[in-house]
Amino acid sequence: MNLLTWIILFSLLGGVLSVLAASAFLLVPEALRSRAMPHLVSFAVGALLGAAFLGLLPHALAGPGVTDFHNITLAVLLGLLGFFVLEKLVLWRHCHSDHCEAHVPEPKHDHGHAAGTLILIGDGIHNFVDGVLIAAAFMTDIHLGVVTSLAVAAHEIPQEVGDFAVLLHSGFSRRKAFLYNMLASLTTVLGALLGYFSLAGVEPVLPYVLAVAASSFIYIAVADLIPDLHKRLQPIATLQQAVLIAAGVMVIYVVHSTLHSQ
Repeated sequence: MNLLTWIILFSLLGGVLSVLAASAFLLVPEALRSRAMPHLVSFAVGALLGAAFLGLLPHALAGPGVTDFHNITLAVLLGLLGFFVLEKLVLWRHCHSDHCEAHVPEPKHDHGHAAGTLILIGDGIHNFVDGVLIAAAFMTDIHLGVVTSLAVAAHEIPQEVGDFAVLLHSGFSRRKAFLYNMLASLTTVLGALLGYFSLAGVEPVLPYVLAVAASSFIYIAVADLIPDLHKRLQPIATLQQAVLIAAGVMVIYVVHSTLHSQ
């Protein structure tokens, strides 16, 4: 397979397949879904942090033309601050439950889909950026692209479940919620194509794109997902979270190590 095919296939994995998995998960009884969601979020935290610190940042620091590590860490810092601003603008907020603090649903009526529309706009922007980052990872190293795509998929599934729930609560039918979420997920492919064609021939820029990708993963894990986990204070819940976070890190570590050993 050529590089562009890899990028398209794995951007679909991070976008469309996550929507399909989330829609199937919604068929699970609500009580069971509520119990499973924190476990998915915990695993996603580990996968995101593992991909950021074991994959993206090492490749960014070892990238072509990188002579001053401070420039890479500055890019990470600026990325974190940028995602903070995006979240303040309600364009980056992730929902991982039936009730999302940032997108408070309005009562159901034909023209009152403001909360659902915000979800779709934010999801589309987020997926588009994910696509650019996936393309940059593949253009740096195919193995890094695979690891990055797996981390994206790991956090997209619980996010899409939450998005579906908010759309349904906002008055969207199941069919429309699925259709619009699927369309929003296709922006991952658009972002990947834009990344591939705009970053080709500018290899010195790739380390900084990887640094922004790492800051995206770190921000989502630390600022968005982990606070949700802190809501469960029972010792057994804390132990489960720690084990699943470690499992997410180990999956990324094993996949990354296995691919690079081939």
